[in-house]
Amino acid sequence: MSSPMPEPERLQIEPITQADDAQVAAIIRAVMPEFGASGCGFAINDPEVDWMSRAYAGPRSAYFVLRRDGRVLGGGGVAPLEGGDSDTCELRKMYFLPEARGLGAGAAMMERCLEAARAFGFRRCYLETLTGMDAAMRLYERSGFRRIDGPMGATGHGGCNTFYLRDL
Repeated sequence: MSSPMPEPERLQIEPITQADDAQVAAIIRAVMPEFGASGCGFAINDPEVDWMSRAYAGPRSAYFVLRRDGRVLGGGGVAPLEGGDSDTCELRKMYFLPEARGLGAGAAMMERCLEAARAFGFRRCYLETLTGMDAAMRLYERSGFRRIDGPMGATGHGGCNTFYLRDL
C-alpha cells in the first residue's frame, strides 16, 4: 500500500521492488559524493547498493522508495543494527535527489520508516551520518533523534562522524 505525500505532485512512498534497484543504486551513487561520502568507510561501497530490494527482504527489514510519476527520486529503510541488541534498528540509506528535497518527502519517509520499525518490535532507532549533511541532521532532530557521543553496533561505516538515537 502506498502512502500519499502532502505535495500535490503525485509523490508516493512505496516498498522497494527489484525493478527499483538500479534507480536506487544510481541515486545513492549520485547523492553521497555530493556530501563527500564516497571513499572507504561509507555506505556507497556496501555490496547491497546494487540489490537493495533483496537486502531489505530479510527479517525485520524494510526499504521504501519515493516515487513521482513512476520515477524513483529517493529512498530510505530500516534494518536490525549490525552488532547491536535486538531492540535497536538502524535507519539506513535515506537519500533523495535534489529535486525531491524541500518538499516534505524526508519527513514523510522518516515517519514511514519509524512506523515499520515499531511494527517490527524495535524499541530504539540508531543512525549515523556525516558532518555537512545539515538538512538531514535538522530532519533527524525534528523527528526526535538525539545526538549521542559515539557509534553503536558494527556498521562498518567508519567514515561517519555524527551519531543519533531515538526511542520508538
